[in-house]
Amino acid sequence: MEELSQLHDTSLYLPDGEAIVAEQTRCLERLYDYNQTRPAEGVRRAELLRAMFAEIGDGCYIEPPLHANFGGRHVHFGSRVYANFNLTLVDDTHIYVGDATMLGPNVTLATAGHPILPALRAQGYQYNAPVRIGRNCWLGAGVVVLPGVTIGDNTVVGAGSVVTKDLPANVVAVGNPCRVLRPIGARDAQYYYKDHAIPPALRGE
Repeated sequence: MEELSQLHDTSLYLPDGEAIVAEQTRCLERLYDYNQTRPAEGVRRAELLRAMFAEIGDGCYIEPPLHANFGGRHVHFGSRVYANFNLTLVDDTHIYVGDATMLGPNVTLATAGHPILPALRAQGYQYNAPVRIGRNCWLGAGVVVLPGVTIGDNTVVGAGSVVTKDLPANVVAVGNPCRVLRPIGARDAQYYYKDHAIPPALRGE
């Protein structure tokens, strides 16, 4: 249906169309069920996530409450993705998160944008651009990733950063707007936090 296809082609569109609202409401009903689960209901949570998400790998854990515009309908998670409290997925189009990536509390992955031109915004127009997060990344607490951004494998994004542009693989990036601070290097293979050394057994020695 043309109305729904506009979600995914970066077109300007009005998000209150009948078909869009019907699909969104259906998805949000399942999200509501997920957020009402009890801590001991791990099996039910996993079943709901498989029904809610476009793709989700084995061993994923998402701590409720989860917030998502389309209840995860356009979200693709690899295996062993961990998300702490209050993950917000503005999943009006596709969000991709690679295996073993960790998302801290209050992270927002946003695909939806609005025109700068006031006249268009006043009419409610919106556009969407996908977000892609690589494998084995770590996004600290409160990170915001904006529409159209890609983050490469293994990259660490510091808490509170606002990621407005693509980030390469294998770097530490921080700030608002987020910028590359340094590459992941030899010292990171020796120390896990300040001057706390990684035990030799964990370094493969």
